[in-house]
Amino acid sequence: MYEGVHAYPDGQSTVARLAKTASVYGYTGLVIRNHGDAQAEYDPERVEERYGIDIVPGIEIRLDDPGQASGLIGNYRSKRTIVCVHGGSLNRFAVEQPAVDVLAHPMRDGDINHVLAKAAAKNDVHLEFNFSHVLRSDGGVRVQTIQRLRKLRELTDKYDVPYVVSADAGSHLQLRAPRELLAVGDTIGFDREAIETGLNAWGELAERNRIRRSDSVIEPGVRIESTDESDR
Repeated sequence: MYEGVHAYPDGQSTVARLAKTASVYGYTGLVIRNHGDAQAEYDPERVEERYGIDIVPGIEIRLDDPGQASGLIGNYRSKRTIVCVHGGSLNRFAVEQPAVDVLAHPMRDGDINHVLAKAAAKNDVHLEFNFSHVLRSDGGVRVQTIQRLRKLRELTDKYDVPYVVSADAGSHLQLRAPRELLAVGDTIGFDREAIETGLNAWGELAERNRIRRSDSVIEPGVRIESTDESDR
């Protein structure tokens, strides 16, 4: 299972510190999804070697202007394994972009309806079930978050929308083990399989995009196969 995190300077903990805790909690990998204006400096291979966990370079694009966001998506698509868009005002724009992997916390500052859900399914844009406010808020904020997550769950079920699950940790202290997220999901009405699917989806996205970026792929769905006799 994988988790998507914000490392220093976007969060409080370094990539290495997050990886150390994630490895203890049983994660297979971490997606480093810092916002574009707060990129982390780290060596993925060195962190992977030290903690035995897959480190996936990502980015979360946070802008209000679709034109500027489009330019950044095009720029980072070849530089980051996973490209996310910060949910809110760009919800509609994001779900219409096949180059976007994840629409982060779409219900926090915005909304998702059946039209956007259908677009996300069509373009394979994963919607995020973000548990940060369930885990770290209380009172009315927590209640509203649970209601929105349940609405999002109904839409993803009805329209077969891909999704990811995250605690959206900004420090190693905010990381939660998969079993804890499974328990939280159960409490608010998610079955175990749904949470496992969402946590695994980060890794599946990483694997798919790495294949697409390899030299053997001309474009999604078109691969160069070897014709060497030794390969037959």
